[in-house]
Amino acid sequence: MKITRAEIPDVLIIEPVIYKDSRGWFMETFNHKQFAESLQSLNIPSPESFVQDNHSCSSKGVLRGLHYQESPHAQGKLVRVVKGSAYDVVVDIRKDSPSYLQWFGIELSCTNNLMLWIPEGFAHGFVALEEDTHFLYKTTDYYHKESERSILWSDPALGIRWPELGGYKISEKDAEALPFDAAH
Repeated sequence: MKITRAEIPDVLIIEPVIYKDSRGWFMETFNHKQFAESLQSLNIPSPESFVQDNHSCSSKGVLRGLHYQESPHAQGKLVRVVKGSAYDVVVDIRKDSPSYLQWFGIELSCTNNLMLWIPEGFAHGFVALEEDTHFLYKTTDYYHKESERSILWSDPALGIRWPELGGYKISEKDAEALPFDAAH
């Protein structure tokens, strides 16, 4: 696997090795030892383990986020798209970070096969760019309803440049989320 630091240094773009032949292709989507060694070589702490896998399916224009869980149930996430495509966004909400409140966005798709490592301390969201987009993510902690938080996806203070799709489909919960300053 090839790992590249995103514009926010603790966020990593992971490109798996894909083996192709006349039958199709094969890729290893996760190898704990290789993942941990790669993070260690970049002086980034490695999670002990992933404890939950999630899978969502969204129609084009569905925007989910910006979500996170507070400590002690904060989650690191390893995310990828296995069908369709999505514009994935992370926001650094670690108060002591030099990239505090900066955001990073990247297209993840079933054709580029990129994955994104999002450590604890980041809000996360995405918008489906195609119909029937399947988004998978591994998490380092279990879903904990009382620790779940949301930041308004369109908070002008964050300045996220979401792709123009002619409108978004947003859950009531996400539409009613507070801007970051009001929530903290």
